[in-house]
Amino acid sequence: MRFPENFIQEVVDRTDIEELIGRYVTLRRTGANLIGRCPFHSEKTPSFTVTPAKKMFFCFGCHAGGSAITFVQKAENLDFADAVEMLANRAGLPLPKESANSARENGVPRKRILEMNLEAAKFFRACLFDPAIGTAGMDYFKRERRLTDATIKHFGLGYAPNSFNSLRDYMRARGYRDDELIAAYLCAKSQKSNTVYDIFRNRVMFPIIDPSGNIVAFGGRVMDDSKPKYLNSSDTPAFNKRKHLFALNFAKNCCAEKMILCEGYMDVIALHAAGFEYAVATLGTAITPDHARVFAKYTKKVIISYDADEAGQNAANKAMRMLGEVGMDVRVLRLNSAKDPDEYIVKFGANRFRQVLEESRTGFEYKAERILSRYDLSVGADKLKASRDLCALIAEYHSPVEREVYLSYASVKLELPTDALRNSVEQAIRKQRREAEAQESREAQASIRHFGDRINSESAQNPRAVAAEETVLGLLLIFEEYRNAVEKGEISLTGEVFMTAFNRRVFERVMTLHGSEAGFRFELLGMDFEPDELGRIEKMEITRQQLSQNGPEVFRSAVESLHEIKKKESMRGEDLNSHLTYLREKKAKLHKGKADTQ
Repeated sequence: MRFPENFIQEVVDRTDIEELIGRYVTLRRTGANLIGRCPFHSEKTPSFTVTPAKKMFFCFGCHAGGSAITFVQKAENLDFADAVEMLANRAGLPLPKESANSARENGVPRKRILEMNLEAAKFFRACLFDPAIGTAGMDYFKRERRLTDATIKHFGLGYAPNSFNSLRDYMRARGYRDDELIAAYLCAKSQKSNTVYDIFRNRVMFPIIDPSGNIVAFGGRVMDDSKPKYLNSSDTPAFNKRKHLFALNFAKNCCAEKMILCEGYMDVIALHAAGFEYAVATLGTAITPDHARVFAKYTKKVIISYDADEAGQNAANKAMRMLGEVGMDVRVLRLNSAKDPDEYIVKFGANRFRQVLEESRTGFEYKAERILSRYDLSVGADKLKASRDLCALIAEYHSPVEREVYLSYASVKLELPTDALRNSVEQAIRKQRREAEAQESREAQASIRHFGDRINSESAQNPRAVAAEETVLGLLLIFEEYRNAVEKGEISLTGEVFMTAFNRRVFERVMTLHGSEAGFRFELLGMDFEPDELGRIEKMEITRQQLSQNGPEVFRSAVESLHEIKKKESMRGEDLNSHLTYLREKKAKLHKGKADTQ
Protein backbone atom coordinates (compact mmCIF):
# COMPACT_ATOMS: atom_id res chain seq x y z
CA MET A 1 0.00 0.00 0.00
CA ARG A 2 1.41 3.42 -0.96
CA PHE A 3 0.05 6.63 0.49
CA PRO A 4 0.15 10.03 -1.22
CA GLU A 5 3.29 11.95 -0.27
CA ASN A 6 1.37 14.91 1.13
CA PHE A 7 -0.62 12.55 3.39
CA ILE A 8 2.61 11.05 4.80
CA GLN A 9 3.94 14.54 5.47
CA GLU A 10 0.73 15.50 7.28
CA VAL A 11 0.92 12.36 9.43
CA VAL A 12 4.48 13.22 10.52
CA ASP A 13 3.62 16.89 11.06
CA ARG A 14 0.68 15.98 13.30
CA THR A 15 2.71 13.50 15.36
CA ASP A 16 4.40 14.82 18.48
CA ILE A 17 7.57 12.72 18.26
CA GLU A 18 8.57 13.60 21.82
CA GLU A 19 5.26 12.34 23.20
CA LEU A 20 5.27 9.29 20.90
CA ILE A 21 8.76 8.08 21.78
CA GLY A 22 8.21 9.05 25.41
CA ARG A 23 5.71 6.19 25.60
CA TYR A 24 8.54 3.76 24.93
CA VAL A 25 11.63 5.51 26.32
CA THR A 26 12.28 7.60 29.42
CA LEU A 27 13.65 10.84 27.95
CA ARG A 28 15.37 13.78 29.60
CA ARG A 29 16.03 17.11 28.00
CA THR A 30 19.52 18.30 27.17
CA GLY A 31 19.47 21.61 25.31
CA ALA A 32 17.24 21.40 22.24
CA ASN A 33 17.32 17.58 22.21
CA LEU A 34 16.13 14.75 24.43
CA ILE A 35 18.19 11.69 25.34
CA GLY A 36 17.44 8.26 26.77
CA ARG A 37 18.45 4.61 26.62
CA CYS A 38 17.86 3.15 23.18
CA PRO A 39 14.87 0.79 22.93
CA PHE A 40 16.48 -1.07 20.01
CA HIS A 41 19.70 -2.29 21.63
CA SER A 42 20.95 -2.90 25.16
CA GLU A 43 22.92 -0.02 26.70
CA LYS A 44 23.64 1.44 30.11
CA THR A 45 24.77 4.90 28.98
CA PRO A 46 22.08 6.81 27.03
CA SER A 47 22.99 7.31 23.37
CA PHE A 48 19.47 7.65 21.94
CA THR A 49 18.64 11.20 20.85
CA VAL A 50 15.34 12.79 19.83
CA THR A 51 15.36 16.13 18.01
CA PRO A 52 11.81 17.55 18.22
CA ALA A 53 12.59 20.50 15.92
CA LYS A 54 13.48 18.10 13.09
CA LYS A 55 10.96 15.45 14.18
CA MET A 56 13.76 12.88 14.00
CA PHE A 57 15.52 10.39 16.26
CA PHE A 58 18.96 8.78 16.11
CA CYS A 59 20.93 6.35 18.28
CA PHE A 60 24.69 6.91 18.33
CA GLY A 61 25.13 3.36 19.60
CA CYS A 62 23.27 1.14 17.10
CA HIS A 63 22.68 3.85 14.44
CA ALA A 64 18.91 3.38 14.34
CA GLY A 65 17.35 6.60 13.12
CA GLY A 66 14.62 8.27 11.14
CA SER A 67 11.21 9.82 11.58
CA ALA A 68 8.25 8.94 13.80
CA ILE A 69 7.19 6.43 11.14
CA THR A 70 10.56 4.66 11.27
CA PHE A 71 10.38 4.53 15.07
CA VAL A 72 6.94 2.89 15.01
CA GLN A 73 8.11 0.43 12.35
CA LYS A 74 10.95 -0.76 14.57
CA ALA A 75 9.14 -0.56 17.91
CA GLU A 76 5.98 -2.33 16.76
CA ASN A 77 7.46 -4.55 14.02
CA LEU A 78 5.28 -2.95 11.32
CA ASP A 79 5.87 -2.27 7.66
CA PHE A 80 5.86 1.31 6.41
CA ALA A 81 2.19 1.41 5.39
CA ASP A 82 0.96 -0.06 8.68
CA ALA A 83 3.12 2.38 10.67
CA VAL A 84 1.66 5.31 8.70
CA GLU A 85 -1.85 3.96 9.29
CA MET A 86 -1.21 3.57 13.02
CA LEU A 87 0.06 7.16 13.35
CA ALA A 88 -2.78 8.46 11.16
CA ASN A 89 -5.37 6.79 13.41
CA ARG A 90 -3.56 8.20 16.43
CA ALA A 91 -3.74 11.69 14.94
CA GLY A 92 -7.38 11.29 13.88
CA LEU A 93 -6.57 11.47 10.17
CA PRO A 94 -8.81 9.41 7.83
CA LEU A 95 -6.92 7.27 5.34
CA PRO A 96 -7.05 8.35 1.70
CA LYS A 97 -9.67 6.30 -0.14
CA GLU A 98 -7.34 5.17 -2.91
CA SER A 99 -4.87 3.81 -0.33
CA ALA A 100 -7.55 1.94 1.60
CA ASN A 101 -8.90 0.40 -1.62
CA SER A 102 -5.45 -0.81 -2.69
CA ALA A 103 -4.78 -2.70 0.55
CA ARG A 104 -6.20 -5.95 -0.83
CA GLU A 105 -3.78 -5.82 -3.76
CA ASN A 106 -0.68 -5.61 -1.58
CA GLY A 107 -0.88 -8.54 0.84
CA VAL A 108 -2.76 -8.82 4.14
CA PRO A 109 -2.42 -5.69 6.31
CA ARG A 110 -1.98 -5.79 10.07
CA LYS A 111 -5.46 -4.44 10.68
CA ARG A 112 -7.00 -7.35 8.78
CA ILE A 113 -4.90 -9.85 10.79
CA LEU A 114 -6.15 -8.32 14.04
CA GLU A 115 -9.76 -8.55 12.86
CA MET A 116 -9.30 -12.24 12.04
CA ASN A 117 -7.63 -12.95 15.39
CA LEU A 118 -10.52 -11.35 17.27
CA GLU A 119 -13.05 -13.43 15.33
CA ALA A 120 -11.00 -16.60 15.89
CA ALA A 121 -10.81 -15.88 19.63
CA LYS A 122 -14.61 -15.64 19.75
CA PHE A 123 -14.81 -19.00 17.96
CA PHE A 124 -12.37 -20.71 20.36
CA ARG A 125 -14.16 -19.30 23.39
CA ALA A 126 -17.60 -20.40 22.13
CA CYS A 127 -16.22 -23.91 21.54
CA LEU A 128 -14.81 -24.09 25.09
CA PHE A 129 -18.15 -23.19 26.66
CA ASP A 130 -20.13 -25.54 24.40
CA PRO A 131 -20.62 -28.83 26.35
CA ALA A 132 -20.88 -30.77 23.09
CA ILE A 133 -17.46 -29.57 21.91
CA GLY A 134 -15.31 -28.17 24.70
CA THR A 135 -15.62 -30.70 27.55
CA ALA A 136 -11.97 -31.81 27.28
CA GLY A 137 -10.75 -28.22 27.37
CA MET A 138 -13.00 -27.20 30.23
CA ASP A 139 -11.96 -30.25 32.28
CA TYR A 140 -8.31 -29.29 31.81
CA PHE A 141 -8.84 -25.70 32.91
CA LYS A 142 -11.26 -26.32 35.80
CA ARG A 143 -10.37 -29.74 37.19
CA GLU A 144 -6.69 -30.14 36.41
CA ARG A 145 -5.62 -26.48 36.68
CA ARG A 146 -8.34 -25.36 39.13
CA LEU A 147 -9.30 -22.19 37.24
CA THR A 148 -12.57 -20.42 37.90
CA ASP A 149 -15.00 -19.27 35.21
CA ALA A 150 -13.98 -15.70 36.04
CA THR A 151 -10.30 -16.42 35.34
CA ILE A 152 -11.10 -18.31 32.15
CA LYS A 153 -13.14 -15.38 30.88
CA HIS A 154 -10.60 -12.82 32.09
CA PHE A 155 -7.87 -14.33 29.91
CA GLY A 156 -10.25 -15.12 27.02
CA LEU A 157 -9.25 -18.80 27.08
CA GLY A 158 -10.72 -21.13 24.50
CA TYR A 159 -10.64 -24.52 22.84
CA ALA A 160 -9.82 -25.57 19.26
CA PRO A 161 -11.92 -28.62 18.25
CA ASN A 162 -10.25 -31.81 17.03
CA SER A 163 -11.22 -31.02 13.44
CA PHE A 164 -9.33 -30.05 10.29
CA ASN A 165 -11.81 -27.44 9.08
CA SER A 166 -14.01 -26.09 11.90
CA LEU A 167 -12.25 -22.74 12.20
CA ARG A 168 -11.64 -22.52 8.45
CA ASP A 169 -15.35 -22.93 7.65
CA TYR A 170 -16.34 -20.50 10.42
CA MET A 171 -13.98 -17.82 9.10
CA ARG A 172 -14.92 -18.41 5.47
CA ALA A 173 -18.55 -17.84 6.39
CA ARG A 174 -17.54 -14.42 7.74
CA GLY A 175 -15.87 -13.34 4.53
CA TYR A 176 -12.22 -14.20 5.19
CA ARG A 177 -10.27 -15.71 2.31
CA ASP A 178 -7.98 -18.72 2.57
CA ASP A 179 -4.86 -16.69 1.77
CA GLU A 180 -5.74 -14.31 4.61
CA LEU A 181 -6.22 -17.19 7.07
CA ILE A 182 -2.84 -18.60 6.05
CA ALA A 183 -1.16 -15.18 6.44
CA ALA A 184 -2.62 -14.93 9.97
CA TYR A 185 -1.27 -18.40 10.85
CA LEU A 186 -4.77 -19.66 11.60
CA CYS A 187 -4.73 -22.12 8.70
CA ALA A 188 -2.19 -23.83 6.46
CA LYS A 189 -2.26 -25.46 3.03
CA SER A 190 -1.43 -29.12 2.48
CA GLN A 191 1.32 -29.63 -0.11
CA LYS A 192 -0.12 -33.02 -1.10
CA SER A 193 -3.84 -32.33 -1.40
CA ASN A 194 -3.65 -28.52 -1.74
CA THR A 195 -6.46 -28.22 0.83
CA VAL A 196 -6.56 -25.56 3.54
CA TYR A 197 -6.82 -26.86 7.12
CA ASP A 198 -6.87 -25.55 10.72
CA ILE A 199 -3.45 -25.25 12.39
CA PHE A 200 -4.78 -25.43 15.95
CA ARG A 201 -6.67 -28.68 16.63
CA ASN A 202 -7.62 -30.37 19.91
CA ARG A 203 -5.87 -27.70 21.94
CA VAL A 204 -6.78 -25.36 24.76
CA MET A 205 -6.17 -21.87 23.42
CA PHE A 206 -4.45 -18.85 24.97
CA PRO A 207 -4.98 -15.52 23.16
CA ILE A 208 -1.86 -13.36 23.14
CA ILE A 209 -2.86 -9.72 23.64
CA ASP A 210 -0.59 -6.72 23.16
CA PRO A 211 -0.51 -3.74 25.56
CA SER A 212 -3.04 -1.91 23.35
CA GLY A 213 -5.60 -4.70 23.75
CA ASN A 214 -5.21 -6.28 20.31
CA ILE A 215 -5.20 -10.07 19.97
CA VAL A 216 -1.99 -10.51 17.99
CA ALA A 217 -1.49 -14.29 18.13
CA PHE A 218 -2.41 -17.56 19.89
CA GLY A 219 -0.77 -20.30 21.89
CA GLY A 220 -2.29 -23.76 22.13
CA ARG A 221 -1.67 -26.73 24.46
CA VAL A 222 -2.55 -30.13 23.03
CA MET A 223 -5.04 -32.38 24.88
CA ASP A 224 -3.33 -35.69 24.02
CA ASP A 225 0.23 -36.91 23.54
CA SER A 226 0.70 -35.21 20.17
CA LYS A 227 3.77 -33.12 19.50
CA PRO A 228 4.50 -30.33 19.96
CA LYS A 229 2.90 -30.02 23.38
CA TYR A 230 2.66 -26.26 22.98
CA LEU A 231 2.12 -24.62 19.60
CA ASN A 232 2.46 -20.87 19.12
CA SER A 233 1.60 -18.62 16.20
CA SER A 234 4.44 -17.92 13.83
CA ASP A 235 5.41 -14.32 13.14
CA THR A 236 2.81 -12.39 11.14
CA PRO A 237 2.36 -8.72 10.16
CA ALA A 238 0.76 -8.30 13.61
CA PHE A 239 3.06 -10.44 15.75
CA ASN A 240 6.74 -10.98 16.54
CA LYS A 241 7.30 -13.52 19.31
CA ARG A 242 10.69 -11.96 20.10
CA LYS A 243 8.96 -8.77 21.27
CA HIS A 244 5.72 -9.85 22.94
CA LEU A 245 5.08 -11.09 26.48
CA PHE A 246 2.05 -13.09 27.56
CA ALA A 247 -0.28 -11.16 29.94
CA LEU A 248 1.63 -7.88 29.58
CA ASN A 249 -1.71 -6.27 28.70
CA PHE A 250 -2.74 -6.87 32.34
CA ALA A 251 0.67 -6.65 34.04
CA LYS A 252 1.49 -3.21 32.60
CA ASN A 253 -1.05 -1.61 34.94
CA CYS A 254 0.59 -2.76 38.19
CA CYS A 255 4.23 -3.59 37.51
CA ALA A 256 6.08 -0.34 38.22
CA GLU A 257 8.00 -1.86 41.14
CA LYS A 258 8.51 -5.43 39.92
CA MET A 259 7.50 -8.10 37.45
CA ILE A 260 7.69 -11.90 37.63
CA LEU A 261 9.06 -13.71 34.58
CA CYS A 262 7.60 -17.21 34.27
CA GLU A 263 8.18 -20.08 31.88
CA GLY A 264 4.65 -20.73 30.66
CA TYR A 265 1.07 -19.53 30.25
CA MET A 266 -0.37 -21.53 33.14
CA ASP A 267 2.20 -20.27 35.65
CA VAL A 268 1.25 -16.72 34.70
CA ILE A 269 -2.50 -17.37 34.87
CA ALA A 270 -2.18 -19.09 38.28
CA LEU A 271 -0.21 -16.14 39.67
CA HIS A 272 -2.72 -13.60 38.34
CA ALA A 273 -5.57 -15.62 39.85
CA ALA A 274 -3.77 -15.54 43.21
CA GLY A 275 -3.41 -11.76 43.07
CA PHE A 276 0.09 -11.45 41.54
CA GLU A 277 -1.01 -9.60 38.41
CA TYR A 278 2.49 -8.50 37.45
CA ALA A 279 3.53 -11.93 36.11
CA VAL A 280 4.36 -12.46 32.42
CA ALA A 281 5.97 -15.10 30.20
CA THR A 282 7.82 -15.26 26.90
CA LEU A 283 6.05 -16.98 24.00
CA GLY A 284 7.65 -20.27 23.08
CA THR A 285 11.11 -18.72 22.89
CA ALA A 286 13.94 -17.89 25.27
CA ILE A 287 14.18 -14.29 26.42
CA THR A 288 15.60 -11.96 23.75
CA PRO A 289 17.17 -8.47 23.90
CA ASP A 290 13.84 -7.13 22.60
CA HIS A 291 12.04 -8.70 25.57
CA ALA A 292 14.61 -7.17 27.93
CA ARG A 293 13.92 -3.71 26.54
CA VAL A 294 10.18 -4.28 26.99
CA PHE A 295 10.78 -5.03 30.67
CA ALA A 296 12.92 -1.89 31.02
CA LYS A 297 10.04 0.15 29.67
CA TYR A 298 7.59 -0.99 32.34
CA THR A 299 9.42 -1.87 35.56
CA LYS A 300 12.51 -1.58 37.77
CA LYS A 301 12.90 -5.16 39.01
CA VAL A 302 12.37 -8.58 37.42
CA ILE A 303 12.05 -11.75 39.52
CA ILE A 304 12.79 -14.86 37.47
CA SER A 305 10.70 -17.94 38.24
CA TYR A 306 12.09 -20.78 36.11
CA ASP A 307 12.31 -24.53 36.73
CA ALA A 308 15.18 -25.73 38.91
CA ASP A 309 16.44 -28.26 36.33
CA GLU A 310 19.56 -27.66 34.22
CA ALA A 311 17.60 -26.21 31.29
CA GLY A 312 15.73 -23.84 33.60
CA GLN A 313 18.93 -22.68 35.29
CA ASN A 314 20.65 -22.06 31.97
CA ALA A 315 17.63 -20.07 30.81
CA ALA A 316 17.71 -18.07 34.05
CA ASN A 317 21.39 -17.24 33.49
CA LYS A 318 20.63 -15.97 30.00
CA ALA A 319 17.69 -13.92 31.29
CA MET A 320 19.82 -12.39 34.06
CA ARG A 321 22.49 -11.36 31.57
CA MET A 322 20.07 -9.76 29.12
CA LEU A 323 18.00 -8.01 31.79
CA GLY A 324 21.16 -6.77 33.50
CA GLU A 325 22.34 -5.21 30.24
CA VAL A 326 19.31 -2.89 30.22
CA GLY A 327 19.78 -1.89 33.86
CA MET A 328 17.23 -4.14 35.55
CA ASP A 329 17.46 -5.21 39.20
CA VAL A 330 17.27 -8.97 38.61
CA ARG A 331 16.30 -11.52 41.26
CA VAL A 332 15.78 -15.28 41.14
CA LEU A 333 12.96 -17.08 42.94
CA ARG A 334 13.76 -20.20 44.96
CA LEU A 335 10.77 -22.45 45.61
CA ASN A 336 11.29 -25.34 48.02
CA SER A 337 8.88 -28.29 48.03
CA ALA A 338 7.15 -27.22 44.81
CA LYS A 339 7.97 -27.46 41.11
CA ASP A 340 6.31 -24.16 40.10
CA PRO A 341 4.46 -21.12 41.56
CA ASP A 342 1.03 -22.72 40.99
CA GLU A 343 1.90 -25.77 43.08
CA TYR A 344 3.56 -23.63 45.75
CA ILE A 345 0.50 -21.43 46.16
CA VAL A 346 -1.79 -24.47 46.37
CA LYS A 347 0.41 -25.99 49.11
CA PHE A 348 1.32 -22.94 51.16
CA GLY A 349 -0.98 -20.09 50.11
CA ALA A 350 -0.56 -16.70 48.48
CA ASN A 351 0.80 -14.94 51.59
CA ARG A 352 3.68 -17.41 51.89
CA PHE A 353 4.45 -16.97 48.21
CA ARG A 354 4.50 -13.19 48.69
CA GLN A 355 7.09 -13.67 51.43
CA VAL A 356 9.21 -15.88 49.17
CA LEU A 357 9.13 -13.15 46.53
CA GLU A 358 10.59 -10.69 49.01
CA GLU A 359 13.32 -13.22 49.86
CA SER A 360 14.29 -13.82 46.23
CA ARG A 361 18.03 -14.04 45.64
CA THR A 362 20.08 -11.51 43.75
CA GLY A 363 21.61 -12.60 40.50
CA PHE A 364 25.01 -12.83 42.18
CA GLU A 365 23.72 -15.07 44.97
CA TYR A 366 22.03 -17.35 42.47
CA LYS A 367 25.17 -17.72 40.35
CA ALA A 368 27.44 -18.06 43.38
CA GLU A 369 25.32 -20.85 44.84
CA ARG A 370 25.50 -22.71 41.52
CA ILE A 371 29.29 -22.41 41.55
CA LEU A 372 29.60 -23.58 45.15
CA SER A 373 27.27 -26.53 44.52
CA ARG A 374 29.77 -27.94 42.00
CA TYR A 375 32.65 -28.29 44.45
CA ASP A 376 33.51 -30.02 47.72
CA LEU A 377 35.00 -27.18 49.76
CA SER A 378 36.63 -29.61 52.18
CA VAL A 379 38.99 -30.62 49.36
CA GLY A 380 41.81 -28.15 48.72
CA ALA A 381 41.80 -28.49 44.91
CA ASP A 382 38.03 -27.94 44.79
CA LYS A 383 38.28 -24.89 47.06
CA LEU A 384 40.86 -23.38 44.69
CA LYS A 385 38.58 -23.97 41.70
CA ALA A 386 35.59 -22.51 43.54
CA SER A 387 37.59 -19.40 44.53
CA ARG A 388 38.78 -18.96 40.94
CA ASP A 389 35.22 -19.16 39.57
CA LEU A 390 33.79 -16.89 42.29
CA CYS A 391 36.48 -14.26 41.75
CA ALA A 392 35.84 -14.31 37.99
CA LEU A 393 32.12 -13.80 38.73
CA ILE A 394 32.80 -10.89 41.10
CA ALA A 395 35.08 -9.28 38.49
CA GLU A 396 32.12 -9.02 36.11
CA TYR A 397 30.51 -6.38 38.34
CA HIS A 398 31.58 -2.80 37.59
CA SER A 399 30.64 -1.19 40.91
CA PRO A 400 33.47 -1.26 43.49
CA VAL A 401 30.85 -1.24 46.27
CA GLU A 402 29.15 -4.31 44.81
CA ARG A 403 32.47 -6.08 44.51
CA GLU A 404 33.30 -5.40 48.16
CA VAL A 405 29.94 -6.82 49.28
CA TYR A 406 30.42 -9.93 47.16
CA LEU A 407 34.01 -10.34 48.36
CA SER A 408 32.73 -10.48 51.94
CA TYR A 409 30.19 -13.12 50.88
CA ALA A 410 32.89 -15.20 49.14
CA SER A 411 35.27 -14.84 52.11
CA VAL A 412 32.66 -16.31 54.47
CA LYS A 413 31.66 -19.13 52.13
CA LEU A 414 35.25 -20.14 51.28
CA GLU A 415 36.76 -19.34 54.68
CA LEU A 416 39.54 -17.39 52.97
CA PRO A 417 40.93 -13.87 53.71
CA THR A 418 39.17 -11.05 51.85
CA ASP A 419 42.49 -9.47 50.79
CA ALA A 420 43.63 -12.67 49.08
CA LEU A 421 40.35 -12.92 47.19
CA ARG A 422 40.52 -9.23 46.28
CA ASN A 423 43.89 -9.77 44.58
CA SER A 424 42.39 -12.62 42.56
CA VAL A 425 39.43 -10.44 41.58
CA GLU A 426 41.78 -7.66 40.41
CA GLN A 427 43.70 -10.18 38.29
CA ALA A 428 40.41 -11.39 36.80
CA ILE A 429 39.42 -7.78 36.05
CA ARG A 430 42.70 -7.17 34.22
CA LYS A 431 42.24 -10.36 32.22
CA GLN A 432 38.66 -9.45 31.28
CA ARG A 433 39.82 -5.94 30.33
CA ARG A 434 42.53 -7.34 28.05
CA GLU A 435 40.03 -9.65 26.39
CA ALA A 436 37.53 -6.80 25.96
CA GLU A 437 40.20 -4.52 24.46
CA ALA A 438 41.27 -7.26 22.05
CA GLN A 439 37.66 -7.76 21.00
CA GLU A 440 37.14 -4.01 20.54
CA SER A 441 40.30 -3.86 18.44
CA ARG A 442 39.06 -6.67 16.21
CA GLU A 443 35.67 -4.97 15.86
CA ALA A 444 37.30 -1.62 15.10
CA GLN A 445 39.48 -3.12 12.40
CA ALA A 446 36.47 -4.86 10.87
CA SER A 447 34.54 -1.59 11.00
CA ILE A 448 37.36 0.28 9.28
CA ARG A 449 37.34 -2.22 6.48
CA HIS A 450 33.51 -2.16 6.35
CA PHE A 451 33.42 -5.90 6.84
CA GLY A 452 29.97 -7.30 7.61
CA ASP A 453 28.16 -4.19 6.34
CA ARG A 454 24.61 -5.46 5.86
CA ILE A 455 23.32 -2.14 4.54
CA ASN A 456 25.95 -1.35 1.91
CA SER A 457 27.53 -4.71 1.10
CA GLU A 458 29.87 -3.14 -1.51
CA SER A 459 31.52 -0.76 0.94
CA ALA A 460 34.46 -3.07 1.75
CA GLN A 461 35.55 -3.09 -1.90
CA ASN A 462 35.15 0.68 -2.34
CA PRO A 463 36.11 2.45 0.94
CA ARG A 464 37.34 5.66 -0.75
CA ALA A 465 34.27 5.86 -2.98
CA VAL A 466 31.95 5.23 -0.02
CA ALA A 467 33.55 8.09 1.94
CA ALA A 468 32.96 10.50 -0.95
CA GLU A 469 29.45 9.17 -1.60
CA GLU A 470 28.41 9.57 2.04
CA THR A 471 29.81 13.12 2.11
CA VAL A 472 27.78 14.02 -0.99
CA LEU A 473 24.60 12.38 0.30
CA GLY A 474 24.91 13.89 3.79
CA LEU A 475 25.16 17.39 2.28
CA LEU A 476 22.30 16.75 -0.15
CA LEU A 477 20.10 15.63 2.76
CA ILE A 478 20.86 18.81 4.71
CA PHE A 479 21.04 21.56 2.11
CA GLU A 480 18.35 22.29 -0.46
CA GLU A 481 20.73 24.57 -2.39
CA TYR A 482 22.98 21.61 -3.24
CA ARG A 483 19.97 19.65 -4.48
CA ASN A 484 18.97 22.65 -6.57
CA ALA A 485 22.49 22.90 -8.03
CA VAL A 486 22.43 19.24 -9.05
CA GLU A 487 18.91 19.50 -10.46
CA LYS A 488 19.79 22.56 -12.59
CA GLY A 489 23.01 20.97 -13.85
CA GLU A 490 25.22 23.57 -12.17
CA ILE A 491 27.02 20.62 -10.59
CA SER A 492 27.46 17.54 -12.77
CA LEU A 493 26.21 14.62 -10.70
CA THR A 494 24.17 11.56 -11.70
CA GLY A 495 23.59 8.14 -10.22
CA GLU A 496 26.07 6.66 -12.69
CA VAL A 497 29.10 8.02 -10.81
CA PHE A 498 28.15 6.24 -7.56
CA MET A 499 30.18 3.07 -7.14
CA THR A 500 27.85 1.35 -4.62
CA ALA A 501 24.29 0.37 -5.46
CA PHE A 502 22.86 1.40 -2.08
CA ASN A 503 24.23 4.94 -2.16
CA ARG A 504 23.21 5.26 -5.82
CA ARG A 505 19.67 4.31 -4.84
CA VAL A 506 19.67 6.89 -2.03
CA PHE A 507 20.88 9.63 -4.38
CA GLU A 508 18.33 8.86 -7.07
CA ARG A 509 15.43 8.74 -4.60
CA VAL A 510 16.47 11.99 -2.88
CA MET A 511 16.65 13.80 -6.21
CA THR A 512 13.34 12.30 -7.39
CA LEU A 513 11.61 13.54 -4.25
CA HIS A 514 13.31 16.93 -4.58
CA GLY A 515 11.86 17.33 -8.06
CA SER A 516 8.37 16.17 -7.07
CA GLU A 517 5.44 18.45 -6.33
CA ALA A 518 5.62 17.65 -2.60
CA GLY A 519 9.37 18.28 -2.43
CA PHE A 520 11.99 16.41 -0.43
CA ARG A 521 11.13 15.29 3.11
CA PHE A 522 13.17 12.64 4.92
CA GLU A 523 10.12 10.65 6.05
CA LEU A 524 9.15 10.04 2.40
CA LEU A 525 12.26 7.87 2.01
CA GLY A 526 10.45 5.31 4.18
CA MET A 527 8.35 4.30 1.17
CA ASP A 528 11.44 2.84 -0.51
CA PHE A 529 13.90 2.02 2.28
CA GLU A 530 13.78 -0.35 5.25
CA PRO A 531 14.13 1.04 8.82
CA ASP A 532 17.76 -0.10 9.14
CA GLU A 533 18.57 1.54 5.81
CA LEU A 534 16.97 4.77 7.02
CA GLY A 535 19.21 4.63 10.07
CA ARG A 536 22.24 4.55 7.78
CA ILE A 537 20.88 7.48 5.75
CA GLU A 538 20.20 9.50 8.90
CA LYS A 539 23.74 8.72 10.09
CA MET A 540 25.11 10.32 6.89
CA GLU A 541 23.15 13.48 7.62
CA ILE A 542 24.12 13.67 11.29
CA THR A 543 27.80 13.00 10.52
CA ARG A 544 27.90 16.02 8.20
CA GLN A 545 25.96 18.20 10.65
CA GLN A 546 28.59 17.55 13.31
CA LEU A 547 31.34 18.87 11.02
CA SER A 548 32.01 22.58 10.66
CA GLN A 549 33.22 22.34 7.06
CA ASN A 550 30.08 21.88 4.95
CA GLY A 551 30.42 24.68 2.42
CA PRO A 552 30.08 24.49 -1.39
CA GLU A 553 33.80 23.75 -1.79
CA VAL A 554 33.42 20.60 0.34
CA PHE A 555 30.46 19.45 -1.75
CA ARG A 556 32.21 20.16 -5.07
CA SER A 557 35.38 18.44 -3.88
CA ALA A 558 33.45 15.30 -2.90
CA VAL A 559 31.65 15.27 -6.26
CA GLU A 560 34.98 15.64 -8.09
CA SER A 561 36.37 12.74 -6.07
CA LEU A 562 33.45 10.59 -7.21
CA HIS A 563 34.09 11.46 -10.86
CA GLU A 564 37.81 10.78 -10.46
CA ILE A 565 37.21 7.38 -8.81
CA LYS A 566 34.67 6.44 -11.46
CA LYS A 567 37.06 7.47 -14.28
CA LYS A 568 39.92 5.39 -12.87
CA GLU A 569 37.58 2.42 -12.47
CA SER A 570 36.45 2.80 -16.08
CA MET A 571 40.05 3.01 -17.28
CA ARG A 572 40.93 -0.16 -15.41
CA GLY A 573 37.94 -1.81 -17.04
CA GLU A 574 39.03 -0.60 -20.50
CA ASP A 575 42.62 -1.80 -19.91
CA LEU A 576 41.32 -5.19 -18.86
CA ASN A 577 39.04 -5.41 -21.89
CA SER A 578 41.93 -4.41 -24.20
CA HIS A 579 44.17 -7.04 -22.68
CA LEU A 580 41.51 -9.71 -23.01
CA THR A 581 40.92 -8.72 -26.63
CA TYR A 582 44.68 -8.98 -27.28
CA LEU A 583 44.79 -12.47 -25.74
CA ARG A 584 41.79 -13.63 -27.74
CA GLU A 585 43.31 -12.33 -31.01
CA LYS A 586 46.67 -13.91 -30.18
CA LYS A 587 44.99 -17.24 -29.47
CA ALA A 588 43.02 -17.04 -32.72
CA LYS A 589 46.22 -16.35 -34.73
CA LEU A 590 47.95 -19.28 -33.06
CA HIS A 591 45.13 -21.64 -33.98
CA LYS A 592 45.11 -20.29 -37.55
CA GLY A 593 48.87 -20.85 -37.86
CA LYS A 594 48.53 -24.46 -36.75
CA ALA A 595 45.70 -25.02 -39.22
CA ASP A 596 47.78 -23.56 -42.09
CA THR A 597 50.72 -25.79 -41.20
CA GLN A 598 48.57 -28.87 -41.29
